[in-house]
Amino acid sequence: MTEHALSGPIRSPELVDIHPSVFVHDTAVLYGKLTIGAGSSVWPGAVTRAENDFIRIGRMSNVQDHAMVHVGTSDPSIIGDFCSITHRVVVHGAKIGDNCLIGIGAVLMDGCEVGAGSIVAGGAFIPEGKVFPPNSIIMGMPAKVVAERDNTAANRLNAWMYWCNAQAYLAGKHRAWDGPEHEAFLEEIRAKIAAGEDHPVEG
Repeated sequence: MTEHALSGPIRSPELVDIHPSVFVHDTAVLYGKLTIGAGSSVWPGAVTRAENDFIRIGRMSNVQDHAMVHVGTSDPSIIGDFCSITHRVVVHGAKIGDNCLIGIGAVLMDGCEVGAGSIVAGGAFIPEGKVFPPNSIIMGMPAKVVAERDNTAANRLNAWMYWCNAQAYLAGKHRAWDGPEHEAFLEEIRAKIAAGEDHPVEG
């Protein structure tokens, strides 16, 4: 077992390409062929497994507490930039475009695709092979599009919040979302998003 430069156990270091800026909580467990881009984070109890195929997580994305990212029988799991994979989500050989939020407890099965700028509601179940266009609001079991809206700004803001939280955790601080400093940070990021100037962390 090898420790990441920042924190967290990585069980297949010869197959892993994780940017040095990534926060990996020390209770997360990462197996198999995995790439994670700059500014991303992996939170308590999260698991990635890629016994076949691969998992790719983009820049400024977060895999939250007790989420599971696995591969399908013949499908990789690909998560874009500025995505939030929230608590207890299962991503099983699915493709998620940039700027998406996957709600608590949702399940995404083999070969399904969620277009950029979308929201998947908590508890939704997306069956194998189902493809949703960009800017969808997706709900239900089985899931379907219930509305169309570009959710990019809100989803990017959520991703920035997790980037901020990761920086705080690395410094041993666990109250990053409280107080005037955080409110000022959110105001600054909202303005940058609105102006199209919230550039990703490079790498």
